[in-house]
Amino acid sequence: MGLPCGGNIRVAVFRPDQAVLERIIACQAERVPTALALDLASGAQSLAVGDDEIDRLPGDRDSLFIRPHEAAWTLIIAGAVHIGQVLAGMARSVGFAVTVVDPRRAFAQAERFPGITLVCGEPDEVLGEMTLDRRTAVVSLTHVPRLDDAALRVALASPAFYVGALGSTRTHAKRCQRLGDHGLGQRELDRISAPVGLDIGAKTPAEIAVSILAQLIAARRGKTGR
Repeated sequence: MGLPCGGNIRVAVFRPDQAVLERIIACQAERVPTALALDLASGAQSLAVGDDEIDRLPGDRDSLFIRPHEAAWTLIIAGAVHIGQVLAGMARSVGFAVTVVDPRRAFAQAERFPGITLVCGEPDEVLGEMTLDRRTAVVSLTHVPRLDDAALRVALASPAFYVGALGSTRTHAKRCQRLGDHGLGQRELDRISAPVGLDIGAKTPAEIAVSILAQLIAARRGKTGR
């Protein structure tokens, strides 16, 4: 198939093996990445499970079609505040599965977060029961030291690709002191993006949410945002 840009597309039509599909679904439930490999010459199908097996797949893509299957990019927002309301909706629109966590029932109300998974509970307890992996981002917006610190301690103990926290430079300095007193080292503290978001001069909750989402997308794509 020719394209207006001058490139071409080859289309392969095949019937996926049922056993392979079932294993893909099972792996996705456990947030384990897989890659379905189709031999374009023979039609043979195979499944690579886990990053190591996927990395060992042949590099010659002229004879092999590879369809990766990974868990959804996930954003966990600690703090059901105004910024979180805007950020949750925007993040979902760019492909993040969003969960909002807040123990304060006055904030954690379903009507404030339509279509978003909302959990009323302590951040460390809720995050401790979730799978935080390299496709997970955690942003703490509670602006309450006890809640922010609890969420950050769990996030920094995980391989989450992005960890951010709301607050000024002075607020973050005090936060780092508290987290250091809990045994976190400088390497872990340096992972925190704070003040959270790209420096675009954001003032309103919506503008701050835009700056956070832009930084999230940059981190997801391996860019600095500069």
